[in-house]
Amino acid sequence: MKKIILVALALLMPATAVMAKKKKEEVKKDTVEFTVIKQNPITSVKDQHRSGTCWAYSSLGFLEAELLRMGKGEHDLCESFLVYNTYMDRADKAVRTHGDASFSQGGSFYDAIYCLKHYGIVPQNAMPFPGSLYGDSLFNFNQLDAVASAYVGAIAKGNLKKISPTWKSDLSNIYKNYFGELPKTVVAGGKTYTPQQYATDYLGLNPDDYVSLTSYTHHPFYTKFILEIQDNWRWAESYNLPLDEFMEVCDAAVRNGYTFAWGADVSESYFSRDGVARVPATLKDNDITGSDAARWTGSNAQNGAAIKTSNDEKTITQELRQLGYDNWETTDDHGMVIYGLAKNKQGDEYFMVKNSWGDYGKYHGMFYASKAYVAYKTMNILIHKSAIPAHIAKKLGL
Repeated sequence: MKKIILVALALLMPATAVMAKKKKEEVKKDTVEFTVIKQNPITSVKDQHRSGTCWAYSSLGFLEAELLRMGKGEHDLCESFLVYNTYMDRADKAVRTHGDASFSQGGSFYDAIYCLKHYGIVPQNAMPFPGSLYGDSLFNFNQLDAVASAYVGAIAKGNLKKISPTWKSDLSNIYKNYFGELPKTVVAGGKTYTPQQYATDYLGLNPDDYVSLTSYTHHPFYTKFILEIQDNWRWAESYNLPLDEFMEVCDAAVRNGYTFAWGADVSESYFSRDGVARVPATLKDNDITGSDAARWTGSNAQNGAAIKTSNDEKTITQELRQLGYDNWETTDDHGMVIYGLAKNKQGDEYFMVKNSWGDYGKYHGMFYASKAYVAYKTMNILIHKSAIPAHIAKKLGL
């Protein structure tokens, strides 16, 4: 019996070794190893859970990183305060435009800047923990969105000859049940502040220090325009840069110690949930004849600055980026925070990204986006004015 077992083991060993080797090769093939070039401090990864509030988590995550950069220490700012105030304002805009301005869970980075300027901000512990008031562990807007959207829609699009002034207080009570009372004061450092004083006097945040940047050809470069996306319901303006200078800002900012909030399209199949976003070289070119890009550039050629970081990624041009926006391939999907730079074994550089989906994936809530992906699929960024290289800031009048 022992002899038979030994013979069987001897026969199995080569097969086992082959399988182990194959498995090792597969792991090696599927794993992308990165070396950090520059990593700026950020706060912990949060989880927006069942809510369309990436804009709140990313903008506040960015401001929390700004406080770290400014030497103000680590702070956890309250998404509920921002979301509550923003949804009330958005409902007002929807009603005033008879429903033409969209009302939804989404928002923009400017909502945080507007809130900072007009309402202030509060720490996380100034309001109930997300989800705790209705028996959940985190935000869950499934019911809230159904109720609030139906209510606002009934007011905005209803056949009403007169609107009762109580509609706002009724809506506020709905949000109060989900978020808690909006605090009127905050105690910090042994002193009592209003939310606005807490933001400016205690934290030292100046909303006028932050600007939105983008890169599209349907408006003149080095000017400001209103980015035409539904969640830009406040009609905030972004500065428009040529693609090469836009990418120069992104790269220089990180290398010089700055983070920025990143709004981008994450709906593409090559935005991998395993932690790496890149644009495959095999991505089919689109004919831009008749597009807005062709109208402004006067041709169908791939003119303008090209962003390419490796032989196995798509070369991104200004025209290709514009076409993605014009034909709705590039959409306003998700807000995140870019905080670092890293490179793979081939030397290709990737931006390091903080997400708001909790501790998921191999990088525990973080992922890597290639420069080609950022050039192609960025909608806009929110950044401190001092992070913009001087020669570019001068062109923008900053």
